[in-house]
Amino acid sequence: MVEEFRANGGRVGGQFGDTPLLLLTTTGARSGEARTWPLTYIRDGDVLVVAAANGGRAALPGWYHNLRADPRGTVEVGTEVFTVLAAEAAGAERARLWAAFGAARPIIAELQGRTERTIPLITLTRRTG
Repeated sequence: MVEEFRANGGRVGGQFGDTPLLLLTTTGARSGEARTWPLTYIRDGDVLVVAAANGGRAALPGWYHNLRADPRGTVEVGTEVFTVLAAEAAGAERARLWAAFGAARPIIAELQGRTERTIPLITLTRRTG
């Protein structure tokens, strides 16, 4: 999917053809190697928000662990590439973003029902300079 995204200016076909996707590249917490993940997202002003849903599995996704170890990453949206700083949304901010994410991507609310853990929401803020 990563190759298809890059080859088609940020678009993919199949079941994700109508889903807004970004590519998030993190540094592996144990390996130190670059890892790239396709993720659905929403925008909150200039901030991108992703959900660590992992398909509703009990375990958190690898990219989440990577960002906990090093919150810096690279994002590709369409043909644009930029660096970001990640932070986990909490409290009232998380509640507001969860409502927005659920409205835009109902599948995330469905995935929350498949797991006992709370799905973290991660904000990706563009780094400047």
